[in-house]
Amino acid sequence: QVQLVESGGGLVQAGGSLRLSCAASGPTFSLFAMGWFRQATGKEREFVAGIGWNGGSTYYEDSVKGRFTISRDNTKNTLYLQMNSLKPEDTAIYYCARDGRPFTTAQAMGVAKPDYWGQGTQVTVSS
Repeated sequence: QVQLVESGGGLVQAGGSLRLSCAASGPTFSLFAMGWFRQATGKEREFVAGIGWNGGSTYYEDSVKGRFTISRDNTKNTLYLQMNSLKPEDTAIYYCARDGRPFTTAQAMGVAKPDYWGQGTQVTVSS
């Protein structure tokens, strides 16, 4: 059983930064692409960023390109999302998730059906 636990959310002013972390349990973290998704109140959950199983590829939703950076440390079983130049429209619950298939690239996370999800962490950006 895989568990994903997010942390690092909070309240920040527009233009500020936050770094989200996602700690994964189990020995198979390094075999799977990982991604970040978010869900704002009243909206559907959307893809934000993905990273390939070995960290060799990254992929971003258009609205966060140039502002967010996804990374992973396979030695620590941890996924990260560095968020800079935050905007009020970035306000949402952020979830990390694992691709259900091993050895896929970052682009696969954009259409993946994740098999494991974290519980989410709230990010609120004030104007």
